[in-house]
Amino acid sequence: MFINAIASYLPEQVITNAYFEELNGLTDEWISERTGIRERRKASAEENTHTMALEAAKKITDTLPYDISEVDLIVGATYTPHDNIFTLAHAVQNALNISEIPVVTISSACSSLLNAIEIVQGYFAMNKASKALVVVSEHNTAYNNEDDTKAGHLWGDGAAVISIAKDKTGDVNWEIKDLITGGAANVGKASEGVTLKPLQKGLIMPYGKDVFINACTYMPKVSKQVMEKNGLTVDDIAYVIPHQANLRITKNVAGTLGITEDKMVSNIQYLGNTGCAGCAIALDEKKSTFKKGERIIVTVFGGGYSHGAMLVEI
Repeated sequence: MFINAIASYLPEQVITNAYFEELNGLTDEWISERTGIRERRKASAEENTHTMALEAAKKITDTLPYDISEVDLIVGATYTPHDNIFTLAHAVQNALNISEIPVVTISSACSSLLNAIEIVQGYFAMNKASKALVVVSEHNTAYNNEDDTKAGHLWGDGAAVISIAKDKTGDVNWEIKDLITGGAANVGKASEGVTLKPLQKGLIMPYGKDVFINACTYMPKVSKQVMEKNGLTVDDIAYVIPHQANLRITKNVAGTLGITEDKMVSNIQYLGNTGCAGCAIALDEKKSTFKKGERIIVTVFGGGYSHGAMLVEI
């Protein structure tokens, strides 16, 4: 499988830590020290999970090495849906006017990006598709409780679309060399560490310490697994893009892997936790600096203690 185009969208509104200091007394120093976050993006009243994804989809159509009508699979991923019936992926299909193709939207919390790509891998393996769009979009602020002093300041909004082809197509062909996903829902506080219950308190993280410990365990663990499976060491890896949950987690993962922090790609400082869209947005932000032959690991961790790692060669 080959990534041949990627695009992202971020809302214009920027929410700095000063907002939360005025709201509930959490200072910029307190938030940034514990999370690394100094600001995040917030969707406007006219925006939602679908509209953000559609903006990213508009951008990607300008860079696709094939006509948009050749897309034969769309996989959406989100845990903050605008609509559970007319789903994220169907909204993109509608906007792009592509008829009668497989369209599915999935959720495995913040790990959904890699699970969506794994679904593409399955369709390709069964010869049911050859050109796919993976759409990731999170409208965290629609569900977030800003008054929650434990997690209300963590979340940001954003979306990205990745074009993946079964065979080399056009000039850009980042090869997805390997992909491993897993779940650890029977570990620690996985069933309640991070929850989003719209009819109750919305998006909360009552057991942050347990989430932290397991994120710092599973992201390096699965990253090592994908490296070992492919006969690689950290010296062979140009960059690691971890789930954008907490800058302290990113630094901890770097330490466990034995990789320098300058190889860890991070956007949480200015975007906050953008859920399953975070790593895809980071890929888009960084794409112009990648060099031919470089290897990149994308590693994720989410609620329910879902996790995964993907090895990409530029």
